[in-house]
Amino acid sequence: MSDFHALKVVSKEQLTPNAVSLTFEIPENLKETFSFTAGQYITLKHQVNGEELRRAYSISSAPSSGKVTVGIKKMPKGTFSVYANESVKEGDLLEVMPPEGRFIFQANGTSKNIAAFAAGSGITPIMSIAQTVLESSPENKFVLVFGNQTAEETMYLSAIENLQKEYGDRFFVQHIYSRAQENNAMFGRIERSTVNFIVKNKFKDTSFDAFYLCGPEEMIETVTDTLKNNGIPQEQILFELFSSPETEDTLAENLKGKTQLEVIVDDESFTLTMDKKELVLDVVLKENIDAPYSCQGGVCSSCIARITEGKAEMVKNQILTNGEVAEGLILTCQAHPLTPTLKVDYDDV
Repeated sequence: MSDFHALKVVSKEQLTPNAVSLTFEIPENLKETFSFTAGQYITLKHQVNGEELRRAYSISSAPSSGKVTVGIKKMPKGTFSVYANESVKEGDLLEVMPPEGRFIFQANGTSKNIAAFAAGSGITPIMSIAQTVLESSPENKFVLVFGNQTAEETMYLSAIENLQKEYGDRFFVQHIYSRAQENNAMFGRIERSTVNFIVKNKFKDTSFDAFYLCGPEEMIETVTDTLKNNGIPQEQILFELFSSPETEDTLAENLKGKTQLEVIVDDESFTLTMDKKELVLDVVLKENIDAPYSCQGGVCSSCIARITEGKAEMVKNQILTNGEVAEGLILTCQAHPLTPTLKVDYDDV
């Protein structure tokens, strides 16, 4: 199921001193495979010191561009992000999984007013969404609230300025810098007061159809709570984490015994025995079963599977809705079995 394709890096652009964008060449026979919806991500795979690394990166280019471009910020103690920034060059081949993800915007022919709150590299999927919103209807409006340390560290700053020039009457940007005072920018971080200023003051006469949030978990929680306090229904608030704090697995401490696990991947069935203290995906990968995965931290949606027999509980879940969990979907990277038998189907999602 983890179908990776070797794609050539045809362009590498320095976005900031600590971030680059990579654009991949998509061969004609893979055009359909790599078609995507604004907001989706791709997973990159690379071997570093004999260890396989997989990382999910959001696509910043719009589907209409015909390009697949990702932005990668070099992270402290990062492995893949450092490799991408310092070692990858144009002409290199990288293993790439086709686009996936649920943090999307799909034009449906009706006019839309969209707002987005992004911090740091959380701007990456927002760039694709913003351009798609603006180009899909001359009536659409897009408001971007974007937090960074400084203008120099702001990814896609020139691309944002180009969008402002092209869609000046429909694209509005509020920059926020935490380490610099700039004209036409707020100082600080995206906080409760920032959200209130946008929805109750600056754009009080605008009725927004959806809010897209992308950044660290603390920011997303703050913005979500403030929007709800302003009467915005949960279904209009979409979010994607680019990172999530480590969560202590207290669930595992209270689990005892073994589970017979059956896994279905690509119409093949595998049966194995696992300790309930272990996570489903960890056990599956130990057995060299080719299940889909990427972040292994509950941030992306690559490892979703459906429970068809038995029960499991997730350590954390920032992806699936309550309805989807009730239907049996789980993030296998976060799931502990609770029953003597558990059957999960990666194909039925």
